[in-house]
Amino acid sequence: MLADQLDYVVGVDPHRDSHALAVVGVVSGAVLFEANVAANSDGYAHALKLVDEHAPGRRAFAVEGSGSFGAGLTRFLSAHGERVLEVGRLRRERRSGGKTDALDAIRAARSVLAQNRPATPRASGEREALRALMAAREGAVNAKRAGLCQLRDLLVTTPEPLRGELRPLTRARLLRRLAATRPERRHDPELRGALLALRSVARRVLQLTAEERELAREIETLTRKFAPQLLEQPGLGRSLPRNSSSPGRTPDASAPKRHSHGSPAAHRSPPAPGKQSATASTAAATGNSIAHCT
Repeated sequence: MLADQLDYVVGVDPHRDSHALAVVGVVSGAVLFEANVAANSDGYAHALKLVDEHAPGRRAFAVEGSGSFGAGLTRFLSAHGERVLEVGRLRRERRSGGKTDALDAIRAARSVLAQNRPATPRASGEREALRALMAAREGAVNAKRAGLCQLRDLLVTTPEPLRGELRPLTRARLLRRLAATRPERRHDPELRGALLALRSVARRVLQLTAEERELAREIETLTRKFAPQLLEQPGLGRSLPRNSSSPGRTPDASAPKRHSHGSPAAHRSPPAPGKQSATASTAAATGNSIAHCT
């Protein structure tokens, strides 16, 4: 039992700007000390000093949200040799007055005493770096997909003859051409506005593509260093671009492909009359380069 190994448990209810602490005696279950500290390096050091004064024996910190608001304190405590236990999200009861941070810190401390094998926070270092890089890359991928969808919608209403000129271009050529265009040379206000919007979105997509590839390289480098076996897993291994030599294009399995007349795809049966999908009709209007926004 954990209670046999400790004299004190320090419960922590972390928030963005401050953390509530509560020292609970293991034998008596009584609250021996409460405090609030700032959620920064000085506050962490102050918290450890207070705990040294009020819980000088065997102790452990029970931190709720050790992977979010409590991450900084968790890293600080671990670096100073303190034992840190992870507390799952506590169920808040509706209370009618006053702040509940101190009560939640007490509940965090007492919750670990009821467990035989309480969890410890996930290791930081490479694992945390990989998590952050994956989250950033996912954001870049989603934003790029949204940009391509917006570009497709803009192309549908682009005035002729520009629309006809852009339709046959591949995605890479389309993005490069739009990114280099000069709308200010156009006198027609509709065409000038359309080009300005297309250029803005195209440059955004190219920037996001560069960010995605840079993050993917960092992810692959870090993964090969400490866990190369993860690259063989479907979720991570397939998500990293292996061949990104073509500007503006990622090797996405779902991305539309151009086919020659001799390829099998060129001889697929056409859809039945009246059954053409919305995606197919959009592809006809905008070209096959960004029909699926991927």
